[in-house]
Amino acid sequence: MYSDVVSLAQKFLAFDNTNPPGNEKDIALFTGELLRTAGFDIKYYEYGESRLNLVAERELCVEKAPIVLSGHFDTVPVGSQKWTVNAFSGEVSNGKIWGRGSSDMKGAIAAMISAAKEVFGQASPSGGVRFIFTSDEEPGCLGISDLLKNHSELGNASAIIIGEPTSNLPASGHKGALYLKAKITGRTAHSSMPHLGDNAIYKSARHILQLSKYDFRAEKDPLLGFPTINIGMIRGGKNINSVPDYAEYTVDVRSTPKVDHVEILEGLIKATGGEAEFETLADLAPVCTSETDPFIMLVHDICDSCCHEQKYPVALPYLTEGSVFRKYYRDTPVIILGPGQPEMAHQINEFCYIDKLKESVNIYRDIILKWSKR
Repeated sequence: MYSDVVSLAQKFLAFDNTNPPGNEKDIALFTGELLRTAGFDIKYYEYGESRLNLVAERELCVEKAPIVLSGHFDTVPVGSQKWTVNAFSGEVSNGKIWGRGSSDMKGAIAAMISAAKEVFGQASPSGGVRFIFTSDEEPGCLGISDLLKNHSELGNASAIIIGEPTSNLPASGHKGALYLKAKITGRTAHSSMPHLGDNAIYKSARHILQLSKYDFRAEKDPLLGFPTINIGMIRGGKNINSVPDYAEYTVDVRSTPKVDHVEILEGLIKATGGEAEFETLADLAPVCTSETDPFIMLVHDICDSCCHEQKYPVALPYLTEGSVFRKYYRDTPVIILGPGQPEMAHQINEFCYIDKLKESVNIYRDIILKWSKR
């Protein structure tokens, strides 16, 4: 069954794991049974209704920590625009496999599993392999955060691969994220007498204008550049003829190692004149592994010999679970590497190139085998 990576990816794409609500339980159970038949020890961790995180391990030992390969089951919604293909069909045409999650990132999960089956068909890699496949990644790595916070039995790791879409170009870093919700209170009044109220939307508007030109006072990071800020959502008011007494907006800060999240929050409070109450929704550090790290160098060599002539390191604009892993596994090297096309993530008519999918199986296999010999 599922004799190649394409047929396995098609099976994964048939599951609808759009988040919300995610509904990752069925795909987790399917994946767990698939790995169980391949000789892995399986553990499921409940995460909300109809949601599971999955950890699968094979041939772990005391002497050496395993390599960890990780991905997430959930996808973003299909969206309101009409697709030209069925979003859950896994259709194969024109050298591509189509469907929601093909690039972000069910294709990578299929490739990781296929690679591991090849590895254990050839050898017993020193240290073994641990898969960590999670729920609820898309809103801010919530599933993996819950898993690593509440379960200390996941041991150590020698290296970590995150299968996010990179077109098989290894990325050794990405920005961190500080997600905030700003809550602003005012005083209501009839809209015909606005001077008797205190308009929370006006306050929010003043804040947003201030934050749009916020100065982080940060030097440029050689890998990740400068931090950024974005106001993504705003909400307030209950009806047209009242002065709104409450409003809220979100703040999305993408950080580099040159800034501190605590200091950023203090700066935002000051920039808004203390009028906003900030709730932290996500606080994830940037990921940055030295290009001279032995694992990173090994991955670069494998990718160069396989398929690329790329100057490294590569940095990513988006967030991954690597931020959470680095906190849990300390200074373990992290690489972000997957067959998906970065520009197809969250797009309609999402696809992954078949040759990239097959190529990634070889890359993952070689990394596991060669790293186990170090």
